[in-house]
Amino acid sequence: MAREIVLDTETTGFDPKTGDRLVELACLEIESFVPTGRSFHVYIDPCRDMPADAQRVHGLSAAFLRGKPRFEHPEVVEAFLDFVGDAPLIAHNAGFDRGFLNWELANCRREHLPEHRWIDTLALAKQRFPGMHNSLDALCKRFKISLSEREKHGALIDAKLLAAVYLELKGGRERRLELSTAAMTAAAAVAARNEYGVRPRPLPPPSTAEERTLHAAFIRGAVKSEELWGRFGL
Repeated sequence: MAREIVLDTETTGFDPKTGDRLVELACLEIESFVPTGRSFHVYIDPCRDMPADAQRVHGLSAAFLRGKPRFEHPEVVEAFLDFVGDAPLIAHNAGFDRGFLNWELANCRREHLPEHRWIDTLALAKQRFPGMHNSLDALCKRFKISLSEREKHGALIDAKLLAAVYLELKGGRERRLELSTAAMTAAAAVAARNEYGVRPRPLPPPSTAEERTLHAAFIRGAVKSEELWGRFGL
């Protein structure tokens, strides 16, 4: 099955080149468009202040993040790279997340995550809904995906929402129908194997010979035709 990673980040701002840093990273594993339940989630100490505008978006303060592992710590960078492996990475406005992750990886002297590995759901949405508002919130509302658990932006909840949006962008109900049909086909294949074999002694008919004779007489009198019932030996 195709393994993919849905990914989201939270940061102190918009540009790592001007000193902004990652503060939260979340990844969800999906296989053949179905979440497996495996995830990776970590808060990161940016070792700097938290701008008020950024805190209003995600609610993470410098005090909360102080003492959390830094990106270069093995429990972050090593665990993240181990979790994603070589799977494609799915993100909304992927260039933003890719820019921050590659900046942090470069600081750790690790290989960057090349562009060809990324699937941008914003680009997918623009192809499907040209000229429309295609933020994650807008897509959730368009696809009737509940936002009730989301008070502020957060990498983990946004990754969960993005996984649902990605499913819809890749086929939605039709995709679920395909999965359901595949399951039904598999069940039918098991039944077709007839594991119990042919019954060596067929069960006797539940009716007696006399009852069948009376029924045949009724059919001849009431229906005036034995064409249909004759197929069943009546």
